[in-house]
Amino acid sequence: MKFYIKSLLLLLCIGITSCEDVIDVAIPTAKPRLVIEASLDWQKGTSGNNQTIKLSTSTPYFENTTNSAVTGASVKVTNIDSTTEYVFTDENDGTYTIDNFVPVINNSYTLEVIYNNETYSATETLKSVSPIKRVEQSLEAGFDDELLAVSIFWDDPADEENFYLIKLIDKFEILPTFEDFPDEFVNGNELDTFFEDEYVTGDKIEFTLYGISERYNNYMSLLIEQYDSAGDPFSAVPGKLKGNCINLDAPKDYAFGYFRLSEFDMVIYTVE
Repeated sequence: MKFYIKSLLLLLCIGITSCEDVIDVAIPTAKPRLVIEASLDWQKGTSGNNQTIKLSTSTPYFENTTNSAVTGASVKVTNIDSTTEYVFTDENDGTYTIDNFVPVINNSYTLEVIYNNETYSATETLKSVSPIKRVEQSLEAGFDDELLAVSIFWDDPADEENFYLIKLIDKFEILPTFEDFPDEFVNGNELDTFFEDEYVTGDKIEFTLYGISERYNNYMSLLIEQYDSAGDPFSAVPGKLKGNCINLDAPKDYAFGYFRLSEFDMVIYTVE
Protein backbone atom coordinates (compact mmCIF):
# COMPACT_ATOMS: atom_id res chain seq x y z
CA MET A 1 0.00 0.00 0.00
CA LYS A 2 2.84 2.39 0.87
CA PHE A 3 4.35 1.75 -2.56
CA TYR A 4 1.11 2.75 -4.29
CA ILE A 5 0.73 5.90 -2.14
CA LYS A 6 4.29 6.97 -2.91
CA SER A 7 3.77 6.30 -6.60
CA LEU A 8 0.55 8.30 -6.59
CA LEU A 9 2.23 11.26 -4.88
CA LEU A 10 5.13 11.10 -7.35
CA LEU A 11 2.74 11.10 -10.33
CA LEU A 12 0.78 13.99 -8.80
CA CYS A 13 3.95 16.08 -8.35
CA ILE A 14 5.04 15.36 -11.93
CA GLY A 15 1.59 16.32 -13.19
CA ILE A 16 1.60 19.61 -11.29
CA THR A 17 5.09 20.64 -12.35
CA SER A 18 4.50 19.64 -15.95
CA CYS A 19 1.54 22.04 -16.13
CA GLU A 20 3.72 25.06 -15.45
CA ASP A 21 4.10 27.26 -18.51
CA VAL A 22 6.16 30.40 -18.92
CA ILE A 23 3.82 33.29 -19.63
CA ASP A 24 5.23 36.31 -21.40
CA VAL A 25 3.31 39.42 -20.44
CA ALA A 26 3.30 42.16 -23.02
CA ILE A 27 3.98 45.42 -21.20
CA PRO A 28 2.65 48.48 -23.03
CA THR A 29 5.14 51.26 -23.58
CA ALA A 30 4.67 54.85 -24.61
CA LYS A 31 6.97 56.85 -26.82
CA PRO A 32 9.53 58.95 -24.94
CA ARG A 33 8.46 62.40 -23.79
CA LEU A 34 10.61 65.41 -23.12
CA VAL A 35 11.27 65.93 -19.39
CA ILE A 36 11.87 69.54 -18.33
CA GLU A 37 13.43 70.27 -14.93
CA ALA A 38 13.23 74.04 -14.83
CA SER A 39 13.26 75.34 -11.27
CA LEU A 40 14.81 78.80 -11.21
CA ASP A 41 15.52 79.29 -7.50
CA TRP A 42 16.81 82.52 -6.00
CA GLN A 43 18.41 82.20 -2.57
CA LYS A 44 17.98 85.18 -0.29
CA GLY A 45 21.13 87.28 -0.08
CA THR A 46 22.46 86.20 -3.49
CA SER A 47 22.17 87.66 -6.98
CA GLY A 48 20.37 84.65 -8.43
CA ASN A 49 22.31 85.12 -11.69
CA ASN A 50 23.43 81.49 -12.03
CA GLN A 51 20.62 79.15 -13.09
CA THR A 52 20.42 75.66 -14.60
CA ILE A 53 17.69 73.88 -16.56
CA LYS A 54 17.88 70.13 -17.21
CA LEU A 55 16.39 68.32 -20.20
CA SER A 56 16.02 64.58 -20.65
CA THR A 57 13.59 62.06 -22.12
CA SER A 58 11.35 59.61 -20.31
CA THR A 59 12.28 55.92 -20.46
CA PRO A 60 10.25 52.70 -20.04
CA TYR A 61 10.05 51.49 -16.42
CA PHE A 62 11.95 48.23 -17.06
CA GLU A 63 14.57 49.72 -19.37
CA ASN A 64 18.12 49.94 -18.07
CA THR A 65 18.96 53.15 -19.91
CA THR A 66 20.92 55.42 -17.58
CA ASN A 67 21.63 58.32 -19.93
CA SER A 68 18.59 60.02 -21.42
CA ALA A 69 20.04 63.53 -21.46
CA VAL A 70 18.83 65.85 -24.20
CA THR A 71 21.40 67.95 -26.05
CA GLY A 72 21.05 70.28 -29.00
CA ALA A 73 17.89 71.97 -27.76
CA SER A 74 17.25 75.69 -27.67
CA VAL A 75 16.34 77.06 -24.22
CA LYS A 76 15.25 80.62 -23.52
CA VAL A 77 13.51 82.40 -20.64
CA THR A 78 11.83 85.78 -21.17
CA ASN A 79 10.79 88.30 -18.52
CA ILE A 80 7.32 89.25 -19.76
CA ASP A 81 7.24 92.50 -17.77
CA SER A 82 10.58 93.85 -19.03
CA THR A 83 10.79 91.82 -22.31
CA THR A 84 14.36 90.84 -21.35
CA GLU A 85 15.46 87.54 -22.90
CA TYR A 86 17.84 85.06 -21.28
CA VAL A 87 19.36 82.46 -23.60
CA PHE A 88 20.73 79.38 -21.85
CA THR A 89 23.96 77.67 -22.97
CA ASP A 90 23.90 74.00 -23.94
CA GLU A 91 26.55 72.23 -21.83
CA ASN A 92 26.19 69.04 -23.95
CA ASP A 93 25.28 66.89 -20.94
CA GLY A 94 21.58 67.62 -20.65
CA THR A 95 22.09 70.82 -18.65
CA TYR A 96 21.55 74.35 -19.94
CA THR A 97 23.06 77.18 -17.93
CA ILE A 98 23.16 80.95 -17.65
CA ASP A 99 25.13 83.36 -15.44
CA ASN A 100 23.32 86.66 -16.03
CA PHE A 101 19.74 85.89 -15.08
CA VAL A 102 18.00 88.70 -13.18
CA PRO A 103 15.21 87.57 -10.83
CA VAL A 104 12.48 90.12 -10.10
CA ILE A 105 9.83 89.36 -7.49
CA ASN A 106 6.27 89.19 -8.89
CA ASN A 107 7.47 89.44 -12.50
CA SER A 108 6.19 86.77 -14.88
CA TYR A 109 8.51 84.71 -17.04
CA THR A 110 8.02 82.47 -20.06
CA LEU A 111 10.11 79.40 -20.79
CA GLU A 112 10.66 78.35 -24.40
CA VAL A 113 12.29 75.04 -25.29
CA ILE A 114 12.72 74.01 -28.92
CA TYR A 115 13.55 70.32 -29.36
CA ASN A 116 13.13 68.06 -32.40
CA ASN A 117 11.44 70.92 -34.27
CA GLU A 118 8.75 71.21 -31.61
CA THR A 119 8.29 74.19 -29.30
CA TYR A 120 7.43 73.77 -25.61
CA SER A 121 6.28 76.74 -23.55
CA ALA A 122 5.39 77.51 -19.93
CA THR A 123 4.67 80.68 -17.96
CA GLU A 124 5.13 81.27 -14.24
CA THR A 125 5.53 84.15 -11.76
CA LEU A 126 8.48 84.56 -9.40
CA LYS A 127 7.22 84.34 -5.83
CA SER A 128 8.91 85.75 -2.72
CA VAL A 129 9.36 84.05 0.64
CA SER A 130 9.81 85.24 4.21
CA PRO A 131 13.10 84.39 5.93
CA ILE A 132 13.31 81.49 8.36
CA LYS A 133 13.29 83.16 11.79
CA ARG A 134 14.50 80.34 14.00
CA VAL A 135 14.76 76.57 14.46
CA GLU A 136 13.70 74.74 17.62
CA GLN A 137 13.89 71.13 18.79
CA SER A 138 11.60 69.40 21.28
CA LEU A 139 10.34 65.98 22.34
CA GLU A 140 6.87 67.47 22.84
CA ALA A 141 6.27 69.27 19.54
CA GLY A 142 5.62 66.18 17.41
CA PHE A 143 3.19 63.26 17.36
CA ASP A 144 5.50 60.81 19.15
CA ASP A 145 7.08 61.96 22.43
CA GLU A 146 9.87 59.43 21.97
CA LEU A 147 11.02 61.08 18.74
CA LEU A 148 12.74 64.44 18.53
CA ALA A 149 10.80 67.04 16.54
CA VAL A 150 12.71 69.86 14.86
CA SER A 151 10.65 72.90 13.82
CA ILE A 152 11.25 75.94 11.63
CA PHE A 153 9.39 79.25 12.07
CA TRP A 154 8.68 82.13 9.69
CA ASP A 155 6.26 85.08 9.41
CA ASP A 156 3.47 84.95 6.83
CA PRO A 157 2.70 88.33 5.20
CA ALA A 158 -0.78 89.62 6.01
CA ASP A 159 -3.52 90.42 3.49
CA GLU A 160 -2.17 88.23 0.70
CA GLU A 161 -2.31 84.60 -0.36
CA ASN A 162 0.95 82.73 0.07
CA PHE A 163 1.98 79.19 -0.73
CA TYR A 164 5.10 77.48 0.55
CA LEU A 165 7.12 74.40 -0.23
CA ILE A 166 9.39 73.01 2.49
CA LYS A 167 12.24 70.65 1.65
CA LEU A 168 14.03 68.57 4.29
CA ILE A 169 17.31 66.73 3.83
CA ASP A 170 18.62 64.51 6.64
CA LYS A 171 20.49 61.23 7.12
CA PHE A 172 17.33 59.11 7.27
CA GLU A 173 16.12 59.61 3.71
CA ILE A 174 17.84 58.89 0.40
CA LEU A 175 15.67 61.51 -1.31
CA PRO A 176 14.57 64.88 0.11
CA THR A 177 11.25 65.08 1.94
CA PHE A 178 8.76 67.72 0.73
CA GLU A 179 5.75 69.37 2.33
CA ASP A 180 3.35 71.85 0.71
CA PHE A 181 1.97 74.57 2.98
CA PRO A 182 -0.75 77.08 1.95
CA ASP A 183 -1.59 79.92 4.33
CA GLU A 184 -5.35 79.65 3.71
CA PHE A 185 -6.33 79.40 7.38
CA VAL A 186 -3.29 81.03 9.02
CA ASN A 187 -2.82 84.18 6.98
CA GLY A 188 -0.66 86.85 8.60
CA ASN A 189 0.54 84.68 11.50
CA GLU A 190 3.85 83.21 12.54
CA LEU A 191 3.94 79.85 10.82
CA ASP A 192 5.86 76.71 11.66
CA THR A 193 6.23 73.13 10.58
CA PHE A 194 8.14 70.24 12.10
CA PHE A 195 9.79 66.98 11.12
CA GLU A 196 10.43 64.23 13.65
CA ASP A 197 12.71 61.21 13.67
CA GLU A 198 15.32 59.43 15.78
CA TYR A 199 17.63 62.42 15.70
CA VAL A 200 20.65 62.45 18.02
CA THR A 201 23.10 65.13 19.05
CA GLY A 202 25.27 66.20 16.13
CA ASP A 203 22.82 65.26 13.36
CA LYS A 204 22.59 67.91 10.65
CA ILE A 205 19.23 68.78 9.08
CA GLU A 206 18.88 71.02 6.03
CA PHE A 207 15.64 73.01 5.74
CA THR A 208 14.70 74.96 2.61
CA LEU A 209 11.62 77.21 2.49
CA TYR A 210 10.34 78.20 -0.98
CA GLY A 211 7.72 80.72 -2.00
CA ILE A 212 5.61 79.14 -4.76
CA SER A 213 2.55 79.89 -6.88
CA GLU A 214 -0.91 78.48 -6.18
CA ARG A 215 -0.79 76.36 -9.34
CA TYR A 216 2.55 74.84 -8.41
CA ASN A 217 1.27 74.22 -4.89
CA ASN A 218 -1.63 72.21 -6.34
CA TYR A 219 0.78 70.26 -8.54
CA MET A 220 3.13 69.45 -5.65
CA SER A 221 0.24 68.57 -3.33
CA LEU A 222 -0.92 65.87 -5.76
CA LEU A 223 2.63 64.67 -6.38
CA ILE A 224 3.36 64.36 -2.65
CA GLU A 225 0.05 62.58 -2.06
CA GLN A 226 0.75 60.05 -4.81
CA TYR A 227 4.29 59.47 -3.53
CA ASP A 228 3.17 58.99 0.09
CA SER A 229 0.41 56.55 -0.87
CA ALA A 230 2.63 54.39 -3.09
CA GLY A 231 2.22 50.74 -2.07
CA ASP A 232 -1.00 51.39 -0.14
CA PRO A 233 -3.59 48.88 -1.44
CA PHE A 234 -6.43 51.14 -0.28
CA SER A 235 -5.21 54.32 -1.99
CA ALA A 236 -6.80 55.75 -5.11
CA VAL A 237 -5.31 54.88 -8.48
CA PRO A 238 -2.81 57.65 -9.36
CA GLY A 239 -3.93 59.86 -12.22
CA LYS A 240 -1.84 61.58 -14.85
CA LEU A 241 0.01 64.50 -13.32
CA LYS A 242 0.56 67.24 -15.89
CA GLY A 243 2.90 70.12 -15.37
CA ASN A 244 2.69 73.50 -17.09
CA CYS A 245 5.00 72.76 -20.05
CA ILE A 246 2.83 72.78 -23.19
CA ASN A 247 3.82 71.47 -26.61
CA LEU A 248 2.64 74.23 -28.94
CA ASP A 249 3.03 72.08 -32.07
CA ALA A 250 1.51 68.84 -30.73
CA PRO A 251 -0.55 69.55 -27.56
CA LYS A 252 -1.08 65.85 -26.79
CA ASP A 253 2.69 65.38 -26.55
CA TYR A 254 3.15 67.70 -23.59
CA ALA A 255 6.40 67.56 -21.62
CA PHE A 256 6.79 66.08 -18.16
CA GLY A 257 8.09 68.38 -15.45
CA TYR A 258 7.37 71.92 -14.33
CA PHE A 259 8.69 75.45 -14.89
CA ARG A 260 8.70 77.49 -11.69
CA LEU A 261 10.50 80.45 -10.15
CA SER A 262 10.97 80.78 -6.39
CA GLU A 263 12.79 82.83 -3.85
CA PHE A 264 13.99 80.59 -1.02
CA ASP A 265 15.68 80.65 2.35
CA MET A 266 17.75 77.80 3.73
CA VAL A 267 19.19 76.86 7.10
CA ILE A 268 21.32 73.91 8.23
CA TYR A 269 20.54 72.99 11.82
CA THR A 270 22.74 70.83 14.07
CA VAL A 271 20.79 68.84 16.67
CA GLU A 272 21.84 69.65 20.22
